[in-house]
Amino acid sequence: MGPVAAQLTDDVLVAPETHLGPALTLVVLAAGTGSMTAEIAGARLLQPFFGSSSIVWANVIGLVLGALALGYWLGGRLADRRPSRRLLGSILVCAAVLVAAIPFVEKPLLEWGADALDTYSAGEAVGSFVAALVLFAPPAVLLGMVPPFVIRLGVHDVRESGAIAGRVFALSTAGSLAGTFLPALVAIPLVGTQRTLLCAALVIASATPLLLGRVAFVLVLAIAALLAVPPGLVRPGDIVFEGESRYQYVRVVEEEDGPRKLFLNEGIAIHSLWRADTVLTGGEWDMFLVLPPLLERPVRQVAILGNAGGTTGRAYGVFFSGARIDGVELDPVVSDVGRRYLGLGDNPNLRVVTRDARPFLRRIDKRYDLILIDTYRQPYVPFYLATREFFELVRDRLAPGGIVALNAATVPDDTRLADEIAGTAATVFPQVLQWQALRLNQLIVGLETPKAPDDLERAAEQLPERIRVLGGLFASDAKPAKPSKDPWTDDRAPVEWVTDRMILSYAVRGGTASQELLPTAPR
Repeated sequence: MGPVAAQLTDDVLVAPETHLGPALTLVVLAAGTGSMTAEIAGARLLQPFFGSSSIVWANVIGLVLGALALGYWLGGRLADRRPSRRLLGSILVCAAVLVAAIPFVEKPLLEWGADALDTYSAGEAVGSFVAALVLFAPPAVLLGMVPPFVIRLGVHDVRESGAIAGRVFALSTAGSLAGTFLPALVAIPLVGTQRTLLCAALVIASATPLLLGRVAFVLVLAIAALLAVPPGLVRPGDIVFEGESRYQYVRVVEEEDGPRKLFLNEGIAIHSLWRADTVLTGGEWDMFLVLPPLLERPVRQVAILGNAGGTTGRAYGVFFSGARIDGVELDPVVSDVGRRYLGLGDNPNLRVVTRDARPFLRRIDKRYDLILIDTYRQPYVPFYLATREFFELVRDRLAPGGIVALNAATVPDDTRLADEIAGTAATVFPQVLQWQALRLNQLIVGLETPKAPDDLERAAEQLPERIRVLGGLFASDAKPAKPSKDPWTDDRAPVEWVTDRMILSYAVRGGTASQELLPTAPR
């Protein structure tokens, strides 16, 4: 055998034994599972304060990936200098402690951050970025140090490095898969977000005795004991309901003066409001009451996309009792909460449909006099409910002369989001009107039959006396929208980009998010 053949035999053909060992194997699995569990639960933890838009998810995923990358680099350098199992065990201890601390420090931190951002209108993009940076980046850096450290400890022969590295990354990925699916499908629905984070810390801590010995069992027992601590958020008012559905965090708060408020995800915007003595709120729900007289016939069929706790449907039951309403709501937990606490069942003509808004419209052949859209989780708009294709679908589901109306977020002196939506709708409807009813809410109305200013004034006079003032405001303040030269489509609808630019520019100007009430509000 020649020298070249001998070299190939020594370097390539002979597969070396790997020496990763069961202890390091479990360490890698625990780190991978714990890191992804913390990421999934962490994103869920932010949603009650900052929503669940793609921006929030991008912040969490991007920051965690960046932290892991930093951890890989730091772990490799540290492992080359001090390849010690005890040092690796200490890193895991710190990571477990940081993850276990998140459920206990997030409450005041996120409460403070959400209140500050609400005051200065900085938006979910900034808030979720800062929160993810403070809460989740430090433990992610430490957990990212584990794979290169284990590779360094497991390699006893340079010829084993490729096999060891491949095995470590395969194990880390397997742990990450478990940390992705188990929280989403099992842990969060079963025990909630905060205890899921504690379970992630427990998984990480469970690997430390393999590296540090019996003394590390103290940490494992301490974190296990934390699972007995009752979770929950402290909020103003009496919480009459609090829980997590398949889609979001749901909470109903009863204020001292009587009204009940429904909060979803971000915990800042109110998604439904109930008062015992009136169906009027002074909020964005009252805007939709100006529409029926514009039909020039009795309103018979109404669809409310984004029914939530039924605030708008409840008002229609009082002022337009002949209308039969399909209240479309994606989350059945929200509908159940609405029945129990928010008067959802007060209107016998309201039928709740548990579906997503656009698929609901696509699959029915019913025609509506009014389609009211309030699915927007302030300040973000689901992009697929703001495109030309969506408005074409809506128009196809309207009866002749029918009307569509949408609630869109604005800030003072900046209505670019509402303008984009109205301009897109105007490429489909013969006439689109924009009514800045509140500082932070604009009603966009698409009409099958265009109306002159005199028509709006006559319609206002036909409203019930208690809400006639709203019709007058609509008639005097509504402005026609021009068709957009570049309408949003299913392929391109930069909702988050436009919204964040709008909010951040307002924050730079020092604006605040205080809201005034419509004239119908109980004083």
